[in-house]
Amino acid sequence: MDQTEQHICETIDTHAHDLIAFAEDIYAHAESGYAEHRTARCVADWLEQRCGLKVETGLANTGVRARVGKARPAVCLIGELDGIRSPEHPLAVPETGMSHACGHHMQLAALAGAALALSAPKTVAALGGSAVFFAVPCEEHVPMNRLAQLKAQGIASRCGGKPELLLSGGFDGIDAAVTTHAHMVPCNSDFLLGSNSTSGFLSKLIHIKGRASHTAIAPEKGINVLDVVTLARSAIGMLRSTLRDADCVRIGEVVHMGSSAINVVPHEATVDLQVRAKTWDALLDVDKKIDRAYRAAAYAFGAEIEITDDMGYLPVIPTAPCPALVQAAELLSDKASYEPVNFAVHNAASTDVGDLSHRMPVVNFTFSGFSGTLHGADFRITDKEKAYILPAKLASLTMYHLLKDDAAQARALIQQHQPQMTAAEYHDYAAKFDSGFVGEPSPF
Repeated sequence: MDQTEQHICETIDTHAHDLIAFAEDIYAHAESGYAEHRTARCVADWLEQRCGLKVETGLANTGVRARVGKARPAVCLIGELDGIRSPEHPLAVPETGMSHACGHHMQLAALAGAALALSAPKTVAALGGSAVFFAVPCEEHVPMNRLAQLKAQGIASRCGGKPELLLSGGFDGIDAAVTTHAHMVPCNSDFLLGSNSTSGFLSKLIHIKGRASHTAIAPEKGINVLDVVTLARSAIGMLRSTLRDADCVRIGEVVHMGSSAINVVPHEATVDLQVRAKTWDALLDVDKKIDRAYRAAAYAFGAEIEITDDMGYLPVIPTAPCPALVQAAELLSDKASYEPVNFAVHNAASTDVGDLSHRMPVVNFTFSGFSGTLHGADFRITDKEKAYILPAKLASLTMYHLLKDDAAQARALIQQHQPQMTAAEYHDYAAKFDSGFVGEPSPF
């Protein structure tokens, strides 16, 4: 290690106890997307009081950002503020059921450690561009029924924080991003370097209106919306034989029932649905099949139906680890094993990093230090050094390698990157969903 690399690691080691306490505090106080007020305050306080940085707050409602340096290129290290609803997790907040079974508190520890190490005067002098520390809201997307409430309150217009920030200018002036996450695909090493492909998704809101009637006296006069949902789901189940395994299609849905007595035919339901697939073409194909299944089921029973599609997340563009990331991992190889991503492995989950990867270079790594299932009640931190300290070091060293020597590696990364969408094209893509697509009601 050179002197700056040694200083980065020593700074993080010196404050390891504080970093662990910071992460564990957030771990026990998870909050939902666009409402991470306590978490945002914790991050802002750390950046201001521990790192001496000027902090911007309120970005996409709760986002927090600070910067070291003013020059370009600007490389942004991202941490995600929100948790996931997992009420059975032992650290779930009793009032809300929110927990950090997603591991986002681990990312925030990496961000906090990197901000501490890279804001030290000795390190700042070695940076040829800017290091930006950005804690962003709402990676765990909000469903469309809640998003409608957020839109009405003027809080957010998109289901995920990074799309919201991309469209509102939060990433203007950022040239590349460094992202992290707990391991999302099977990995035997402490670090997995690079980005696997992930699935994209679309959000759907399906409102079904039937007819109320007494379930005993006149059931024949009612139109039962649960029958519509059951028939539609059965059709979708049968349609699975038409879906290619290679497209990694996943369909998740929650059915919300309108208020009704037990002796009244259920006459109103809303289905909050998310459809995922590996490619955009496959996603659109499955989306049409779901629409047909629900419209046909509504037609069969004479129910009215309204289907609205909304913007989800784009697939992540798979990326090999850049030299700066590999060099940083090699410096830590005496304490942490690492391997590059295997492009044959697809991650069937979705993340709004996908939208970011269409707009700018993304340097990504995932890490160990936990057991159990992401989003599950059995998620546990098993090794605090691997979960909190080593990711902070890898993030810091990667940022340093990108920005040292007049940011030579960052400049090369940016020059080699071919964006899949310009800013204007991304705005046009998002605008297609602004009015929403409303399916035609049945003829009955």
